[in-house]
Amino acid sequence: MNSTVALVLLAVAIAVVIGLCLYAWSLRKEVSRREAYRRDEDARAQQNSLENLDYVASALVQEQVDITEGAWRCKVLLEIIDPSLTERTEFQAFAEHYSRTQHLKTHSARQQLTARERMQEDKERLMAENDMREAVLEAARAVLKWRAQGKSALH
Repeated sequence: MNSTVALVLLAVAIAVVIGLCLYAWSLRKEVSRREAYRRDEDARAQQNSLENLDYVASALVQEQVDITEGAWRCKVLLEIIDPSLTERTEFQAFAEHYSRTQHLKTHSARQQLTARERMQEDKERLMAENDMREAVLEAARAVLKWRAQGKSALH
């Protein structure tokens, strides 16, 4: 092989390596951009969940929402924010009420029940609400107190 061919092959090899390096660099920038976007979306979802939790807990304390609906919503929002929050002693009433009422039908499944079955489920729900009312309202007040502490309350 003569030196001219070797130099051409070396130049081609260097061009290919430089091209691959530029491509790898652009891919890394794209990955970084997507990670930043995901972090922003996660932060926005967290903030929305915290705001919704404020509204639901406030509505519960003011008795503007049924105990069952409010407890279910608070439980779900707490789990979205941080799954360990539902294990806190002051918030356990939400999970307890949920476990007592989770078998009850909602939405279209409820419409499929006969009048007698709906009345039986309503009776069961009202009994659970009466039993859990004070505990759920106290948990809602604890949520509002916890939220008043601000961002430091999460950790």
